[in-house]
Amino acid sequence: MQRRAHLLFIAPSSSSGSTKRPGLRHPSTTCSASELLKRSGPVDPLELSQALIRRPSVTPADEGAIAVLEDALGTLGFTCHRLAFGEGDAEVQNLYARIGDSAPNFCFAGHTDVVPVGNTDEWTVDPFAAVIKGDRLYGRGAADMKTGIAAFVAGVSRFIEAHPNGFGGSISLLITGDEEGDAQNGTVKVLDWLKQQGEVLDACLVGEPTNPKALGDMIKIGRRGSINAAITVHGTSGHVAYPQLADNPVETLMKMLSSIIDVPLDEGTDHFPASRPVVTTFDVGNPVTNVIPAKAEARLNIRFNDLHTGADLEALLRQRFDAIGGNYDMTARISGEPFLCPPGPFSDLIGDAVKKVTGQTPDLSTTGGTSDARFIKDYCPVCEFGMINQTAHKADENALISDIQKLSEIYEAVLEGFFADGAA
Repeated sequence: MQRRAHLLFIAPSSSSGSTKRPGLRHPSTTCSASELLKRSGPVDPLELSQALIRRPSVTPADEGAIAVLEDALGTLGFTCHRLAFGEGDAEVQNLYARIGDSAPNFCFAGHTDVVPVGNTDEWTVDPFAAVIKGDRLYGRGAADMKTGIAAFVAGVSRFIEAHPNGFGGSISLLITGDEEGDAQNGTVKVLDWLKQQGEVLDACLVGEPTNPKALGDMIKIGRRGSINAAITVHGTSGHVAYPQLADNPVETLMKMLSSIIDVPLDEGTDHFPASRPVVTTFDVGNPVTNVIPAKAEARLNIRFNDLHTGADLEALLRQRFDAIGGNYDMTARISGEPFLCPPGPFSDLIGDAVKKVTGQTPDLSTTGGTSDARFIKDYCPVCEFGMINQTAHKADENALISDIQKLSEIYEAVLEGFFADGAA
């Protein structure tokens, strides 16, 4: 059963000349967002980052992280909808917040959940204390991606303050607590809920940490697909001195894996590298050297480009394995399909904002793991840009304080460009 609760905050009046759409009601009040900002001032991205990091929101736990965002966004005049999906300990808190009631609707997407801290002995600070040491902020989520969320909220607050008479559209945030887990009760269900409400997203920027070394290195314009496969080869056990009387599954499995590793699956495309299998386990359960085992098992993952669909790639694996022969079973799970937001106005807009703040021209890339952009791409153009990812998921995860501020300036510049261009 899915449960939903709504927390409504103030939303500003729509500006003249904008396009209204049917959908969620975002009520206006006599107290505008700009008036609220005069009382509170723009959001400090560092302070909000610390407030979020201090919530130990390891998937699927929320621990008040969404409430921290609701408070900040409510002060800015956003209408907030708390969306809970799942049951019991698996319940996930999600948030959709919007300011404005007209098109175009620019959406920022991200996640408040984080991975476990691992061995605390490897940390030099409390992972959830949001400690500042020198010029860096430490804590789980400092890179991935609580600072990214805080930077966007801060950028939005300054953008709203700079446009007291409205900006000709809407800004929304889609925040989930289920990105680092199975992603079953997060973004995918929020998007379905938005569709049911008649909400339309015109463009989306996902705040994942996309930069390998320096802020401004890279914008993600797509992601590779991901397929996991488990292969079990059944043979006949026997004495190693009489291999002709046995059927060695180890040798058969080695040939199968060689057929997809030594013979390329493809050569890649203009925007994607070649699809590459990575074997993660090879098990026979045989501790001795004088017995041929009865079965051999392997597991692998393939990050694949847009020359394939998950189903097509599974069929290709089976085709190559069948050509080897042998008695085998294979199960496959497709966790994401590849997608590409082709270089164009939206990626140019983000790139211009990055260069304006950092002086760097970012690369356009599809490398890395999967993200929730794989769900959003079915609804609107989507790109990703956020913090540096060098310490994501590691002990002593951290971010440069100056980068948090710069990222908020980049996001503000993206909003300025988007609404100045009338939805790029």
